[in-house]
Amino acid sequence: MDKNSSRTIGLLGATGIGVGGIVGGGILALSGIAFATSGPSAILAFFLNGVIAMIVALSYAEMSSTFPESGGTYLFSKKVLSIESAFAVGWVVWLASILAAVLYAIGFASFTVIVINVIWEEFIGDPPGWLSSILIINLFAVFATLFYTFTLSKKRGGGGGFVNIGKLIIFSILIAAGFFVLIKKSPGEITGTLHPFFSNGFTGLLIAMGYTFVAMHGFDLIAAVGGEIKNPEKNIPRSMLLSLGISLLIYIPLLFIIATVGVSSGQTIASMGSNYLEEIVAVSAKNYMGNFGYWLVLVAGILSMLSALNANIFGASRVAYKMAVDRTLPKKLGFMHDIYQTPTRSLYATSILTILIIVIFSNVESAGAAASLIFLITFSIAQFLAILIRRRIDISKIPFQMPFYPFLPVIGIICCLMLAVFQGFVVPLAGLITLIWLLLGVFLYIILFSKGAKLVDASASAFDPRLSVLRGHKPLVLVPIVNPTNAASMVAVASAIVPPEYGKVQLLTVVTPPTNQEEDQHQRIRNNQNVLNESLKTSFSEGLYPEVLTTVADNVWKEIKRVSISTHCSSLLLGLTNLSENLDGSELEKLINDVNCDVVVLRAPNEWKFREVKKVLIPVAGNNEHGELLARIIGTLNRIGNPAIEFVQILPEYSTWENCEKARTDIFKTAEDLMQNGNFSVRIIKKDSVVDEIVSHSKEFDLVILGFRKVGKYLKTFGNLTQQIVQNTDTPIILISRSGK
Repeated sequence: MDKNSSRTIGLLGATGIGVGGIVGGGILALSGIAFATSGPSAILAFFLNGVIAMIVALSYAEMSSTFPESGGTYLFSKKVLSIESAFAVGWVVWLASILAAVLYAIGFASFTVIVINVIWEEFIGDPPGWLSSILIINLFAVFATLFYTFTLSKKRGGGGGFVNIGKLIIFSILIAAGFFVLIKKSPGEITGTLHPFFSNGFTGLLIAMGYTFVAMHGFDLIAAVGGEIKNPEKNIPRSMLLSLGISLLIYIPLLFIIATVGVSSGQTIASMGSNYLEEIVAVSAKNYMGNFGYWLVLVAGILSMLSALNANIFGASRVAYKMAVDRTLPKKLGFMHDIYQTPTRSLYATSILTILIIVIFSNVESAGAAASLIFLITFSIAQFLAILIRRRIDISKIPFQMPFYPFLPVIGIICCLMLAVFQGFVVPLAGLITLIWLLLGVFLYIILFSKGAKLVDASASAFDPRLSVLRGHKPLVLVPIVNPTNAASMVAVASAIVPPEYGKVQLLTVVTPPTNQEEDQHQRIRNNQNVLNESLKTSFSEGLYPEVLTTVADNVWKEIKRVSISTHCSSLLLGLTNLSENLDGSELEKLINDVNCDVVVLRAPNEWKFREVKKVLIPVAGNNEHGELLARIIGTLNRIGNPAIEFVQILPEYSTWENCEKARTDIFKTAEDLMQNGNFSVRIIKKDSVVDEIVSHSKEFDLVILGFRKVGKYLKTFGNLTQQIVQNTDTPIILISRSGK
C-alpha cells in the first residue's frame, strides 16, 4: 500500500487518529475502576501513565520518521529483527488493538444502554431487566463494530473529525464548569476530598496504572498508518506528541474535578468508583452540573467510545494488511479494494475477531486489563527496537531524534516491563490471554505462514540490502578465484548480491606447495600473484573493490571449505568452467554438500555483465527447495536492473488441461512470494523432452537460473537434467544451493 497509494492524511488528520484513539474512551470506561482501586491517586496514575506514554511516543516518533510506512511496531520489528520475531510482535500488536476495540465497543454499548434506561424511566416507567442484559450490550457492541467496519471499507483515512471536535468541546465544558465550582470551595474542602490520597497505598496506585494504561494508547495508531500520512518525517512526530498532549490536558484536569467537586455527599471517590464503575464521570458531572452535566457525559461517552473504536479498527486493519503483504498472515488479507483503496479483507478479519472477543469477554474490566498488559509489552519491545535502530543506522538519516538518548528509552522499557509484570500477577486472566494468543500464533506461523513469509522476507532483504545492517548482519560472500579472466563477472555478481556498503566480498586465492624439490616454487607463487593481479585489475575496472585473502594448502577444495567455515560466510560463489566431465560425485559437488552456507555457481562468458541482464528464465519442477536463495537472487536482479522474469515448467505432452492449469496456479502463487518487486510471467509447455525444450527456450534469455537437486533429506547433486542443460546451452547460467543440513 505504501508504494502504490498516495498519502492522503495531513497533520490534522493524523492528530485526529491519535486523539480519536486516546481521548475520552479510556477515561470514561476505566476511571471508575481506577478510583476504586487507588482513590484520589488515580489522578497520579493517569499522569504517570501519560509520562510513560510520552517517553514511548518519542521512540515511536523517531522510528516512524525514519521508516514512514504503515505497520507500526510490526514494521519496526521487521526492519531490525528476524521475520519470525517480527511476526510474533505483529501478532501481539494486532491483538492489542483488537482488544482496545473490544473495550470501546463494549463501552459504547454500556453508555447506550444507560441512555436508553434513563429515557425509558423518564417517559415509560421502570425499564425492563433484559434491557441491561449482557445480550443487549453485546448486540449494541457488535452493531457498532460492523458499522465502522463498513464505513472504513468505503473511505480512505481514519475519519472521525467531527466526532473528535464534538467530544473535545464537551470535555472542555465539563472542565470549565468544574473549575467554576471549584474556585468557590475553600482549600480545606478541596484537600478533604483528596484525603487519603493513596486509599490503597502504593500497590493500589500500581494496580490503577496497570488497568488504565490502555487509556494512553492511540498515538501508536498513527505509526500503524504511517504510509498514508503526508510529509511523514514532520507530521508523524508532531501528531503523536500533539495527540498525547491534548489527551493529558483533558485527562488530568477532568480527573481532578471528579475527585474534588464531583464526589457525592457522604461518599469518597473510592466508594463512588466501586459503585459506579462505568458511570462515575457521568454521576460526578451530575453532582456539580445537574442533569445537564450528566447528559453531557453520556453524549461524550458515546462519541468517545465510537471514535476510539473507529481508530482502533482502522489501525488494527493496517497492521493486518502489512502482515498479509509480508505473508506473515494469509495472503488474501493483503487485498486492496480497486475503487476505495482500502484493505477490506483485513478490515473484515479484524472485525470478526473483535466480535468474537466481545462475545467471550462481555465486560470492560477484562478487556481493559488484557489490552493494557499487551500494550505495555509491545511498548517495551518498541523502545528496545528504537535503541537497536539508533545503533545500526547513520544518525544523520533519522529526521526526528528523541532527546536524552538512551536514557529515555531505557527508563521507558523499565517502567513498561515493571507494570506489565505487575499487571500479569494482579490480573492472571490478562497474562493467560496473551500466552494463549502467542501459542496460537506460533502454531499458525509454523503450519501456514512460515514458508511464504521467509520467501517474501528474503526477496525484500535482497531488494533493500540495508535490512541486513539493520538486523545486525554484515554478510560475507566468499569468491574463490582460479581463472582471472572471469574474476570481474564473479565479483560483479558477488557485489550485486551484497553491495559493499552493506557487506563484504572476499576474493580467495589458494597457493599449493610444490610436490617435489625440482618444482619451481617462485614460479608457483608468481602464477598465483598473476591470478590475483588480474582479478583485482578487472575488478577495479568495474569499480569493484573486494577484500583479498591468500592461503597455502595442499588441497584447494578442502581449503575453500575450511575458509568458508572459518569466515562464517553467508554465500559461496564459485565459477564453473569444465562442462564436459560428469559433475556428479565431483569435488565441486562434494564441496557444495560439505559447506553450511548458500552456494551460487556461475557459468558465464568473460565479458558477461550481471547488471545488464534483461530477461531471465527460471525452469521449475513443482518444488521450491531453494526458495529463499532464489528469492534473494531475484530480489538482487530487480534492485539493479528490474529484468523480465519468466517461470517455465515443462509437462509431458499427455498432460490434461486441468493439470496444466493447476501447475500454472501453483507456480504463480510461489512466484508472487518470490517477486515482491518487478514483473514476471508464467509459462507451461507440453513437451516430452525437457532438456531440449529448455535449451531451445533459453536462447531468448540473458540468464538461466537452476537449482541443485536434493537426494533424500540433505544430499545435493547436479543431477543429469541440470548437467545436460548446462552442457548444451551457451546462455549464462546460475546454479543455486540453499544452505542448511
